[in-house]
Amino acid sequence: MGDSIADAEAPPLQAALKASGVEFKSAASDGGGTVVKGDGPSAELSKSTWKDFPENVASFHPNVIAYQITTYDWGHQDQQRSSYERLAAAAQEAGAQLIIVSAPPFKIDDFYQPHKSAIDSAPKVAKEIADNSGGKVHFLNASALWGNDNAASKAQRSSDGIHSCQQGSAAFAKWFTDELGKLHGFTPAAPSRWANGSWTKDEGFAQLNCG
Repeated sequence: MGDSIADAEAPPLQAALKASGVEFKSAASDGGGTVVKGDGPSAELSKSTWKDFPENVASFHPNVIAYQITTYDWGHQDQQRSSYERLAAAAQEAGAQLIIVSAPPFKIDDFYQPHKSAIDSAPKVAKEIADNSGGKVHFLNASALWGNDNAASKAQRSSDGIHSCQQGSAAFAKWFTDELGKLHGFTPAAPSRWANGSWTKDEGFAQLNCG
C-alpha cells in the first residue's frame, strides 16, 4: 500500500518476491494511497484507500500488509496516530502482520512545503505505534537504504526528485525483500534472478521519463 512512489517500486518488488516464492499484490495508488484522515486533500484521499481496503484483503488474503508512508499523510500527530492504529487493527482483523515503511526522501517543493511538519512527524508516529504493538506492527526505516537527502546519489530519485526509476526501485525491492525475509524466515532470491526482467519496461517508468 502507498502512493505513486510505492507504485513505481511495485514492479521489481513483485518480480523479486515471485522469484522468492512469495505471492504479491500491489494496492498502491498513483496520486493518493494515504490512510491518514487528516488535513486538506488527505481526508478525501483516505476515503478511497479505506473503501478499497476490504476488497483488497478479501481478494488476496494477505498474511503481511506493507504500508509505505505516503507524501499525503498530512495532519497533526493525533490524526496520524489514529489512522495508523486503525490500519494496525484492520490488518490484525484480516489475520495479517502490518509493516509500515518510511517514505524515501523526496523533494519538498511548493506543493509539499505547507505540510512539511506532518511529513516529518509521520514516521515518528508510526515507529511509536510499532514499538508499542507487542510485535504486531513493525516499522522499517528506509533511510538505511536511501539516506535522508533526496538530492544525494544514494537516494536514487528520478529527475522529478520524488519517484525512483528502475535502478532505484530495484534497490528498494532488494532491501525490502531482505527485511521481509528476516521477519518471516525465508531467503530472498538473488537479484540476478529478477533484476533484469520484463518489469524494467513497465510503462510507469516511461511516464517518469526514466531510460
